[in-house]
Amino acid sequence: MDSNYSAVPPKDGFVELQLKDGDFESDLDRENGFLKRVNPDDPELDDDIDFDNLPLIFGDGNKSGSGIHGAVFNLTTTIVGAGIMALPAAMKVLGLILGFLLIILIGVLSEISVELLIRFSVQCNGISYGDVVQAAMGKTARIVSEICIIVNNAGVLVVYLIIIGDVMSGSLHHIGVFDQWLGHGFWDHRKVVVLIFLVIFLAPLCALDKIDSLSLTSAASVALAVIFVFVAIFVAFVKFVEGKIEIPKMTPNFGSENSILDLFVVIPVMTNAYVCHFNVPPIYNELEGRSPQKMYRVGRVTTVICVLVYASTAISGYLLFGKETESDVLTNFDKDLGIRFSSALTYIVRVGYVFHLILVFPVIHFSLRQAVDALFFKDRVPLTESRKRCLALTMVLLGLIYLGSTVVPNIWTAFKFTGATTAVSLGFTFPSLVALRLSKEGNRLSNTERSLCWFMLILAITVSVLGVFGNVYSIKKLS
Repeated sequence: MDSNYSAVPPKDGFVELQLKDGDFESDLDRENGFLKRVNPDDPELDDDIDFDNLPLIFGDGNKSGSGIHGAVFNLTTTIVGAGIMALPAAMKVLGLILGFLLIILIGVLSEISVELLIRFSVQCNGISYGDVVQAAMGKTARIVSEICIIVNNAGVLVVYLIIIGDVMSGSLHHIGVFDQWLGHGFWDHRKVVVLIFLVIFLAPLCALDKIDSLSLTSAASVALAVIFVFVAIFVAFVKFVEGKIEIPKMTPNFGSENSILDLFVVIPVMTNAYVCHFNVPPIYNELEGRSPQKMYRVGRVTTVICVLVYASTAISGYLLFGKETESDVLTNFDKDLGIRFSSALTYIVRVGYVFHLILVFPVIHFSLRQAVDALFFKDRVPLTESRKRCLALTMVLLGLIYLGSTVVPNIWTAFKFTGATTAVSLGFTFPSLVALRLSKEGNRLSNTERSLCWFMLILAITVSVLGVFGNVYSIKKLS
């Protein structure tokens, strides 16, 4: 049978085919490694091409990767991390009504900014968050965005280690799981416990170099988060039926200077809870059969999941503990909940959420490592092609994050700082500026979209100013 291919002498037991006489050589897309699409009705097409000999299937270069479910799990995991633990404390400051409305509002605005980021990532062929920012605003803006990713993600990962230490080895005012199980021992030393968790569980997962490799662990982490939410709702419902729930605060208190100051710092904490934008481009680029419409669907499903999880956790957590709600509500679960099987439920909640954080950790670390590599090794080969550099960066970053977890006092401190600065910049400021800038180059915004961009930009600046002011004022007051 006639063929356009000839056999090449086998290597290592495999038979390789190559094109005869360079047939179709001009039709190969060298950049993507597949045949260019050919329109048979193109008037400029060479009449000598025999379409009967063309391949039956034209590749789009993206047949492998994660499906929509895997992308949803990865994006949901990026969002639902430690931020969920600070929301009941935020609800204590804001009251149930305002707190619930803000959870919905910030979630909707975050989803809009994600869709804008996807849309303009496709327009400028950006493979990372920094690429999109550079296409819109130049190299300096890209460097600033990568620094924001590094500070934000490093702060979030420090928070994860703090929570793991608080839960497993205890803190000044709370007893740890290991103390309850095993009594006193070396596990009382949180630095030792955190280091063991870091080496045994976190380092192997962080060594993976593709985010779609984490789809299964992300699915498991979402399941563990849902278990936590269901247990919290169940306990709150039982105590409500038994009349053991105090009447909650419905609106914020404006009667004192401290109350107003708390409002300044609590909103950045809530905006921090929805930041996932740094992982949107890599998740999109590893999406099987990717298209903007598919990624929009991923973003919308993720937003619905996160709003439900956040609202349920914030309300049930605040109802359970009221005025005693800690900045990390997980530490409140070290005592008797006042219902049957209380001890078993507290262990399920605490240990389950520790493992949730273990599975979330590598997803956040992935973008942190990418940003560091882009900032310091921009001209080197891609990180996925340099295993040594990937492992070296992973080890250095894990070491620095561990040191940070021994210095930062609690998660509220970390969230107040990152929420007022880097988180709001990554979630709202940069996506709005990118959309406004790149829309002038062809992909026009509607009047509604343009108004939303300006609203998010003004909101981001306001949250940053108030958050920084509140933090500085708090520090001065304490000193």
